[in-house]
Amino acid sequence: MYRYILEDKRHVLPFNQPASELTIGTQVLRLFHEELFASAFQGKIELGNTLEYRQYREQLPAITPDQPAIVYRDSLWFDHEFLAYFLERAQNSGRACRAAIPPDDKAYNSYTLPLSNSFDKGTDEDGNPVYLVDLWYFPEGYTDEQLAVTVPSGWQEKGFYSVPEFMAQNRGDLTHYLPERAMVSVESWVHIYYASVIFGVFTKGSRFEEYIKKHNFFALRLLWRAIIEQKQILTTSKVVVVGKDTIIDPSAIINGPTVIGNNCVIGPGVVIDNCQIGDNVNISQGCQLMLSTVGNHCFLPFRANLFMTSMMEETIVAQNTCLQMCVIGRNSFVGAGSTFTDFNLVGEGDGHGNEIPRPIKATDINGNIGNAGQVVLGSAIGHNCRIGAGMVVFPGRMIESDVILVASPQRRVVSRNITWEESDHHAFNIPGMMHKRKYPRRDEEEENAAENWSAW
Repeated sequence: MYRYILEDKRHVLPFNQPASELTIGTQVLRLFHEELFASAFQGKIELGNTLEYRQYREQLPAITPDQPAIVYRDSLWFDHEFLAYFLERAQNSGRACRAAIPPDDKAYNSYTLPLSNSFDKGTDEDGNPVYLVDLWYFPEGYTDEQLAVTVPSGWQEKGFYSVPEFMAQNRGDLTHYLPERAMVSVESWVHIYYASVIFGVFTKGSRFEEYIKKHNFFALRLLWRAIIEQKQILTTSKVVVVGKDTIIDPSAIINGPTVIGNNCVIGPGVVIDNCQIGDNVNISQGCQLMLSTVGNHCFLPFRANLFMTSMMEETIVAQNTCLQMCVIGRNSFVGAGSTFTDFNLVGEGDGHGNEIPRPIKATDINGNIGNAGQVVLGSAIGHNCRIGAGMVVFPGRMIESDVILVASPQRRVVSRNITWEESDHHAFNIPGMMHKRKYPRRDEEEENAAENWSAW
């Protein structure tokens, strides 16, 4: 079996990096793919050529003939269950196949399709409309005749807390559609949030609950472990996995399913519920984390709070800051007491005299603003940012990589997207002061490369 990668070089805003270089959960997407395919094929897969995504229609016929091959775009995130479902049906068909998702699936409709521009429309074998995914299986080399294999998500609607009707659109609960099989094309920071949190730790917890319901023997093993360790079931070592040399204060409360990496320090009074935490992370006293992911080498000082938020590596979130449904890039700093709002206070009419929440809008990979499909959503901060204390950020906004924001009478509220050109450090007139730009936009990278080549 050969594996061919379609390299998507488009930059995802506000990080100014291709999706394959961004962290999903606690792992860079490119490395996640390596482990996923090694596990799916038990190491019996060889790496073929890397193809250009923009030109893949012309390059696909060049894949090795008479050899089974799998081809995928490197900006796609899909879990093991999605890949296994597709491969099983593709291999059983004996034909060239392309993965597809149904347009009426609530999980895909809510999280995969909004802000996405990379799905082709097509039909399956029965003539039903589908969205085609850039994931192929060729049993004997490339062919134009491809069968669309529809991969249903198998979603279940699950709520996580009750809210007043004006926020939940008369449903009584805030709910999400948690899938058995998940896939998203990473073309916006919102998709990183979906992949890391909704399709990540939240779905993992849901699958764990369903597994317990269906496997009585496993439930008895959990009960026995709780009796032996004298703990509640969700706090036992069976559901809270802790890495080597990690120190956890006895007063900390950790509920599973949670994974904590190596060489971490969890301080007194910390509360962690259904999270994924990387290596060398320091979480100080009084912090609370729920349904969140924290990358390697991050630091959360006292009373920092994360709710359904994804932090990439080498980042600090200072004390008394609450991040809800946000994505924070690597090597960034968020100052103390900053507030990231996640709900539009003014609603809109439903045509019957009732007020309903206004859906939050966000930016796609082309810089266009569209509906994110969520009533409640936070914000995104790029890489290498420095956000001063006491800032207020409106929902759905982005702060581009390498930006410095200092709270002042002129700017304390971020009500729109902030670009690098608007960074406060440009206005500082301090001799010797600098903030190096590490993540330029793609067009700037290409321009600099052309200038360097010309000078050489």
